[in-house]
Amino acid sequence: MVSRDYESSPVSDNLNLRETVIGLSGDLEALRSGKISPAEGLARAAVAKQLFNGVRLYLQAIKTLEAEAKPANSKQIEGDSDG
Repeated sequence: MVSRDYESSPVSDNLNLRETVIGLSGDLEALRSGKISPAEGLARAAVAKQLFNGVRLYLQAIKTLEAEAKPANSKQIEGDSDG
């Protein structure tokens, strides 16, 4: 099976992780400067934890599906019922 080209199409781009991390950094700065309360900071951290747990599950699912995938033959690709 052809390996995924992470350089041209990184998973992190598909999941917008860069923006998420920038947002978390902004949350930390807001917490430190007193713009948000500790309770709100904890709530945002809990949401971030769940988001990254979802990312972990997504990556594990991709890994599992790719490991079990078998190459399709030309008849399967063309839609022949004999294949």
